[in-house]
Amino acid sequence: MSDLGVLLQNAREKRGLSLDDIQETTKIRKRYLQAIESGDHTVLPGPFYVRAFVKNYSEAVGLDPDEVLRLYQHEVPAAPAEQIVEPLPVRTPRRVKSQSSERLGKIGFNVMMWSFLILIVVVVWVYVINRDSEPPKQADQKTNITDASEPPADTQNEETSGNTTENNGSDEVVPSPPVPTPPPTTVTFGSKVGKADQYDIGPAGVHKLEIKVVGGRSWLEVREGSNSGKKLFSANAEDGTVQPYDLTGPLYINVGRADYIEIKVDGVLVPDGDKATSKKLLLYPVEGDTQTDADQTGEGTEDTEQNAAE
Repeated sequence: MSDLGVLLQNAREKRGLSLDDIQETTKIRKRYLQAIESGDHTVLPGPFYVRAFVKNYSEAVGLDPDEVLRLYQHEVPAAPAEQIVEPLPVRTPRRVKSQSSERLGKIGFNVMMWSFLILIVVVVWVYVINRDSEPPKQADQKTNITDASEPPADTQNEETSGNTTENNGSDEVVPSPPVPTPPPTTVTFGSKVGKADQYDIGPAGVHKLEIKVVGGRSWLEVREGSNSGKKLFSANAEDGTVQPYDLTGPLYINVGRADYIEIKVDGVLVPDGDKATSKKLLLYPVEGDTQTDADQTGEGTEDTEQNAAE
């Protein structure tokens, strides 16, 4: 064993490193490292590699490579004036790895292509199944609500004309009582009830409520009275869904996407923020019966006029 090899071996053992560790750090084959420690430089590829390997070995064990080469220059052959660097034999196994990687790459590419084709078939199949399972009667519900919301104006005129004709046919002309005009529907923000916004619906009486899903799928829940009342509807409503109700008492409404929900009372839009967030509302019809009071007032006027005529 040479003095240079003893120096490098002692430095390596002092750091607790094995030849395998030095091989992993310097990428120099273990048999070359053993040759350097034993001083058998004939195993190494050439004089240039002897100096390069000694330098890398010295750096790996914490020694100054230039100082080591200077002190043991009599053991390390001098570098030639011109040296053609040839590929190290250590890189030869990479060709085998590249061939294995190429085979694995082909297999992975084939698997990816088949997976992509299967995914396309599954997506098309799910789309066809969902399209065939959509409910077909939503448009009819909307038409029924629209027809029942207001009586035709021509019918009111015919009824008024019929009353006038009957009065004209009698011996005594009795003026027909004025038909009271129903006040317009009002939607007024009342207060905050828990997490829900309460809206007062006026005037008193029965109102037509319509909840429609427009633009996308959204969670919709409708309960009587409050968030713990009787459940009237609870589901992920599809786009185009219409839920009609007779608003005779408080109704609690919980929606997942306010921008996809349109709430109307007698055609009047209820403000819900129109944002891509959840919203809770409590529609509260006002108490009393204004329409009945007006009818009673009209009947009282008619009786007074008839008594005066008699």
